Amino acid sequence: MRDWNALSDEAFRLAARDFIEAHCPAHLRRGEEHVRWAQSKDWYHAMAAHGWLAPGWPVEHGGMALKPAKHLIYLEEWARAGISRVMEQGVLNVGPVLLAHGTPDQIAHYLPRILSGEDLWCQGFSEPGAGSDLAGLRTEARIEGDTFVINGHKIWTSGAVDANHIFVLARTDKTVKKQAGISFILVDMNQPGVTVKPIVTVNGDAEFAEVFLDNVRAPVANLVGGLNNGWRVAQSLLGFERVWAGSPHMGRQAMDRMVRVARLAGRDRDPAIVDRIAQLQLDLADNSEMYERLAQEIRAGHSFGFEVSTLKIVATETYARITELTLEIAGEQGGLAGEAPFADGPLVLGKADLLRDYLTARAPMIYGGTVQIHRNILAKRVLGLPA
Repeated sequence: MRDWNALSDEAFRLAARDFIEAHCPAHLRRGEEHVRWAQSKDWYHAMAAHGWLAPGWPVEHGGMALKPAKHLIYLEEWARAGISRVMEQGVLNVGPVLLAHGTPDQIAHYLPRILSGEDLWCQGFSEPGAGSDLAGLRTEARIEGDTFVINGHKIWTSGAVDANHIFVLARTDKTVKKQAGISFILVDMNQPGVTVKPIVTVNGDAEFAEVFLDNVRAPVANLVGGLNNGWRVAQSLLGFERVWAGSPHMGRQAMDRMVRVARLAGRDRDPAIVDRIAQLQLDLADNSEMYERLAQEIRAGHSFGFEVSTLKIVATETYARITELTLEIAGEQGGLAGEAPFADGPLVLGKADLLRDYLTARAPMIYGGTVQIHRNILAKRVLGLPA
């Protein structure tokens, strides 16, 4: 297996570009956020076959074991090429969670099936009455012999329409405080009692879905991290998500676009605009340093705490401010798709537009815990303020 970390950053960047050019189909390079499995499975299999699917997994489990700087380049090149997201819950979340909390049998069984695309995962966390207050979930699992019987209703489940497995947070003890009575269970969706109802968004996509679980069964062997210990497992998974959300790669991409817009609009000579761009570039540099430092700690096996909340706030708010200033600089051209004509030339945008970038940048401030929740975490755990 090749040691990607031995390459220089530039050599690795070129290798990533060469791989994308050789194997990623054109229809997945349009910057579309969501595509179905039928459209993306060939690309998924190509990444797996050539060892590019799991950049953060250990080499012995089929990953690339990239160090943070290389991993960031990986993300940047995928974003630069406008590559649509594929079924990623297995690679991004299930794999790392099992490596941290799973049994040897779970690791040996599920990780190869994630890489092969045989198991496609979605996340069964949020519920109609338990989104930001996730610990208030009502889905229940009772034990009958060597089986969990699960009943509940999940919502805003990304990828559920194509998934065949779901990892579920369910209440297994109602006599203790709400965080203490939750378990993390792996569930096969190909069974009676699982109903998936797509949620069609305003742009016509069915990226999200409701998932109804009616007397659904899962072996007790599919319990991850121990009975009633699901909150700790979920927090580690959300930690992985928040570190991902804290990556500066989207902010860097947005910054490159903002600089181009400022030049084409003739605003790159406006001292007030130049000063605001410079401040955002400094904020983005801070974000990059925080991300690399925390990622190094995680790779070294160290636990993470409030630093993840700080990273989430800095990264998502910086990204949002960049898109906001871009829209301000663009003026009336900000809502145009395709080509936006500016005084010094056109900006080719494809199917997207700068307004869509602005709106898209608001989502990371919500998923994985809102920035308001993360400020409350810092206030309580770091500053010692009352809850």
